[in-house]
Amino acid sequence: VYCDQTTDGGGWTVFQRRQDGSEDFYRGWADYKSGFGNLTGEFWLGLDKIFALTHQTENTLRVDLMDWANNTRFAEYEEFAVMGESDLYKLAVGDYTGNAGDSMTYSNGIAFSTKDRDNDPQSSKNCVVLHKGAWWYRNCHSANLNGMYHGGGSYANKVSWYVWLGHDYSLKRTEMKTRPAGFTTA
Repeated sequence: VYCDQTTDGGGWTVFQRRQDGSEDFYRGWADYKSGFGNLTGEFWLGLDKIFALTHQTENTLRVDLMDWANNTRFAEYEEFAVMGESDLYKLAVGDYTGNAGDSMTYSNGIAFSTKDRDNDPQSSKNCVVLHKGAWWYRNCHSANLNGMYHGGGSYANKVSWYVWLGHDYSLKRTEMKTRPAGFTTA
């Protein structure tokens, strides 16, 4: 795993990173279950590993974002868990703090969907196919950090964080990371 020991006191296990478009994130269930990519570049750690990290103790989620002008924002959720595969890797997030705006609470309690496993509550459309990225889609999303990587510009199927820059702004860099709740540096 990749650990971030510098952000906000360290102790973070990074489970997702987008930074240059080198990795294809428009993938199926098996890839998202087991993980893919390069830990020093773009990657998804794997839903089974995220479940293992978050099911035995309370955890915090942090999402770090960067736009194409190198402005940065973050969102932190004091409770974070991903359920197991039998529960379709449902997302659980708690109270939000940060300066990016809250784009994850919209997906709270929602099952994970991939292009070959449509678990979103929308019966009339497949949000993964529509937005080209696996995610915890409701109708369809307020964040899509696994969408297509575009070199800036406005696209509906891109890496996005709605509350900060809108549905159509394509972000430059994202990291999703977790650590035990109440983590303190010694």
